Parts: sequence; C-alpha cells; structure tokens
Amino acid sequence: MISGLRGGGTIDDVPQTALELLRLLADDAPGEQLEHQAALIAESDPALGGPARELALRVRSVMDARRRREVELGALVEVARDLASLRDPGGVLDAIVRRARSLVGTDVAYLTLFDPDAGDTMMRATAGSVSARFQNLRLPLGAGLGGLVAQTRRPYWTADYPTDERFRHTGEIDTAVGEEGLVAICGVPLLVGEDFVGVLFASNRTRRPFSHDEVSLLGSLAALAAVSLAQTRYAAEQATALAELSRAHDTVRQHTADVEKATAAHDRFAAVVLEGGGLADVTAALVDTLGGWVVVLDAEGRRAASHGDAPDAPGSRDPLRDAACVAASRETGRLAGAEGLYAVVAHASGEHLGTLVLGGRDEVDPGEQRIVERAAVIAALVLLFARQAAEAEQRVRTDLLSDVLSHSGTGPEGRAVAERGRVLGLSLHEPHVVAVCRTEALSRRGLALAASTLASGHGLVGVHRGDVVMLLPAGGDDTVDPGRRAASLSSRLGRGVDDGVTVGVSGPVVPAEGMRSAYAEARRTADALVALGNAGRGASAAELGFAGLVVAGAPDVESFVRRQLGPVLDYDDRRGTDLMATMNAYFDAGSSPRRAAEALHVHVNTITQRLDRVRALLGDDWLFPDRALELQLALRLRRLRATVDV
Repeated sequence: MISGLRGGGTIDDVPQTALELLRLLADDAPGEQLEHQAALIAESDPALGGPARELALRVRSVMDARRRREVELGALVEVARDLASLRDPGGVLDAIVRRARSLVGTDVAYLTLFDPDAGDTMMRATAGSVSARFQNLRLPLGAGLGGLVAQTRRPYWTADYPTDERFRHTGEIDTAVGEEGLVAICGVPLLVGEDFVGVLFASNRTRRPFSHDEVSLLGSLAALAAVSLAQTRYAAEQATALAELSRAHDTVRQHTADVEKATAAHDRFAAVVLEGGGLADVTAALVDTLGGWVVVLDAEGRRAASHGDAPDAPGSRDPLRDAACVAASRETGRLAGAEGLYAVVAHASGEHLGTLVLGGRDEVDPGEQRIVERAAVIAALVLLFARQAAEAEQRVRTDLLSDVLSHSGTGPEGRAVAERGRVLGLSLHEPHVVAVCRTEALSRRGLALAASTLASGHGLVGVHRGDVVMLLPAGGDDTVDPGRRAASLSSRLGRGVDDGVTVGVSGPVVPAEGMRSAYAEARRTADALVALGNAGRGASAAELGFAGLVVAGAPDVESFVRRQLGPVLDYDDRRGTDLMATMNAYFDAGSSPRRAAEALHVHVNTITQRLDRVRALLGDDWLFPDRALELQLALRLRRLRATVDV
C-alpha cells in the first residue's frame, strides 16, 4: 500500500475512487453524487481531483446533450408522423403551433403565412394567445421581428422585444404584441426549397434568452411544418382537381343526356309537322313533354296557338306580349325567364316570326331549356311556311284587287276579273263595298295582316297605291249601309292600336262593272276624315256629304251630285218629266209651294203632287235641314256645271 495520502487515505485508494466515478457516470447518477465522488478523489490526490471533476461534468454534459437531442429528434419524428396524418390545412397549422409551444416550452406559439397578393404575412394559427387583435395581425415585410424574418428568410430572436432596437417597430404591431403581453420572441422562416411559406414563432410573456439549440429546434420544426404545408396544399389541389374533373365528367354526362333528350324531342316535334300537324300540335307535344302550358304569339303579338291551362287573352292585345321574359328573349335571342314565365323567340333567317311562351312550371333545367328552344325552332318553321303560303295567296289576291280597282267597264276585262275572282271563291258580280284604311301606328304590312284576319277570306285585301284597301261583300243585315260598315271596320281594326284606324268606305258597287270611281271616292273620304280632325274613325262618302267634297284633295262634283240627286235624275230620264226644275223653283222660293207654282206658271196642287213624287224618290227626310242643305248644294253645282258647259 502507498502511504501519505491526505485524509488518512493511501495512494492505492485513488484508482478505486476513480473507478467509482466512472461507475456513477455509467449509471447516470445525479450531479450531486458526481461532485461528491470528485471531492473524494481530490482529498486523496488534489492534482487529480480537479481534472477528474471537470472531465466527469463534461462527459455528463455531453451525455445530457445527446439525450436531449434524442428526445428532440423523437419529438420531431412524432411531429412529422402527426403532420403526415393530417389532411385539413387548418388542422395542420394548429398542430404545428401546439407542438412548437410544447417543444420549446414557451407561453405562446404562432404562425403567419405569406400573402403574395398583399405582399405581407398574416396570422393564421396561434396556441396560448388571448388577444383578438394579435390573432388578426398582419406583418408587412421588414416590419417587426416577424417582418424581418419574412424579408430576409433568416431566423431572429430576442429576449426583450419591446426594447430591442434592431427591429423596425410599428404602432399596430407593438399594440398587438403589448396587448398579448409578449416579451421574448423567436421567429424562424418556413421554406420549401426557395419558396417562402411563412414564419413560425415561439414567445414568452417574460424576459427570456433563447439558446441556439432552441432556435435550431424551432427551425427543424419549421422545416417539417413547411414540407407538411406544401404536401397538404398539394393534396388539397389534387383533391380539388379531381373534384373538378369529376364535376366536369358529370357535367359532360348530364350535357350528353340533355342533348339526347332535346334531340328526341326535336325529332318528335319534326314528326308532328311532317305528319301534317300545325302550331297547335307542336304546342300539345311540348306540353306533353314538359307539362305546364304553352302559348305561341305571332310576329304582331297575337295568339297563334296555345295548349294547356294558359291565361285568357281578353281583347285584341294579348297580355303575354308585354311579359318581361318576352322582351328579354327578343333582346338575347335565347330562352329567358321572369316572373314564373319562360319565353324564346321563334326566328328564321334573322326575321322575327313569333314567340313561344311556357308557363305553369316552377323552374326549367338546362336540358328542358334545350327542348323549349328546339320547339321554338320548329314553331318558327311552321310560322315561316304559313307566312310564305299566306304571302303567296296574298300576292294573288293583291294583284286581283289592283286589277279590280283599276278597270272601269264590263267588257272582256271585267269578265276576266270576275273569272279570276270565281277561282278564289269570290263573286264579283255581287255588290261590294270598298274601304281605304290608314293609320300611323302600324306598318302597311301590319295593317294589311290585321285587315286580312278580319276579312277571313271573304273579299280582297291588299296594298294599292300606298293604301290598305278592303273589297268586301255588301251582304248582311247590319252591314248593308256603307256608313255603318265603315264605323264597324274602324272599330274592329283599331282595337289596341294607338290613335285608331281611319276607314273611308264607298259603295255598294259591283266590282265586275268597274271600281275605279268607287275607290277614288273611298280615298277622298279617308282624306276628308283626316282633314276634318276625325282620324281614327270610319265614314262613307254619303255621310260626309258636302263636307267631304269641300276638304277632299280632288273633289268629284259629278259623284256628289249623282249621290244626292240620282233617283230624281233617273226618274226624269225615264218619264220625260222635269222634277229637277220643280226642286229648283221650290228651294228658290224659300220652300214655298205657292211661290214655286207662280214661278213655274202652274197650279199649286201640281207643285204639291210633284213634291210628293220627290219625297217618294229621295225619302221622307229630304226636307230635313241637313239633307235639304246637301240637296240645294247639289242643285247649285248642277246648274253651275250646266252654265260652264254652255
């Protein structure tokens, strides 16, 4: 044994004491035991005790660091596993800040994400935060600690942020940080390759320095978080793309099904027409396909066909023509819906032919829209064919009307006209009236169509010398009188027309015997009505009397005289009498039979008998003031014409 050791020990005890120190290190003994064992070595050999103690503590520190590193790595692995299992971006962000707060051991952890549109970072997740202002904070690049991390993409930390002058303080950031009560802050960037994602923070409400190991740990967590966010975003984008692809597939499939249904409906509508059906059959097929009710309006807004429980159309103006959906469809050319109704214009070669209106439905899906539009196409074709047929027939009737109004005698020309009328089912050897119709509210074509509808194939209707002219049979108990016929035509044609329709009527005359003068008289009557301020009304030449003669552009004196005095003139011609002289003498004598007898050198009874004959020829009203004025004017004009002729 070597002697001389202080404390009563021997030199031989030193190895044993050192071995005990190694054993304590191997057993991971507490630091107090290591210090005690090092003191024993120092007692035995002071030169050996100090180095032994220092080496033991260094070994212990290394072991603690490695153990701590193992714990941190294990925690990071666990974090990575947790993040990999999350698919919701919001859940990933919350998991990141919770783990950061737990691993670094701080009061608060939070995360901001970069907003490339705004050029700043915005708060997206917090753990341990209590301030609403802080939880909605935005950090401009370069402002505050977080803004500096975002700008430089490098970590920064401070033990006392409020007093640290390294950072650019702003009122908004300092207020939010102060309201949260944060003092020590550490921030690290979230990077995926060269792409900046955001900033991860760990913060304390008391002054605290951050070690390099803590900053490194927070940086490792930030790296995992950045990768996880990138993966989550990629997965979300993939899911969105797949969902969009699925929706697109469903849309294509639905579109294909809708097209097939529309094609089948189109074939059905076409088959209806090919089998001889008309608009009514097309509307019935559409209602059978979609339900509800259907109305087809023609180009003038009149109801051409309907099927189902459609609303009534009182009067001449269909209320559906003013529906909002009808106006909208005319502007767009496509199906339009408004106020529970759907409308689509029927057009061909750029020409508006009518409008199809669908009602009685809650809504119309895209497939049904195609069906309605296909029905409108077929309706347009039917309307077009009907118009072409009507126009072809109308051209024939217009040509015949022009010939009838132009010829003036019964010779071969009159017989040819009568034969052409017979082919069209017209008897031009029977009395007819001729009506000239005018209005500023409708085009001549529109007025002619309305007149044709009113005539219903009885007579002729057309445009002649700029006038819409109607040649109608004079038969019928309530329409024999030309004046009443004119008023009736004006009233019926003028329904729903602004300012009405002016109608001048002449006749009855036999068309085969010439209509030239009758047509001229009807034109003068229409001119006179307008000149007298009676536009929009109807009258005959006989009703206007001398007023029509005065205001007419080209007065026909002979016709006026003949219309007033014709029966008396014919009687004188047949009997060789001179009732005209008696009438002249009677009116010249102030309607006194006695003075008239003196002027004619006959007995007063003779005058009385002659006047009775005049009354029988002209009617009991011939001495009424209005009629007497007309007769006196006709007598005066006849005498003037006789004087001029002489």
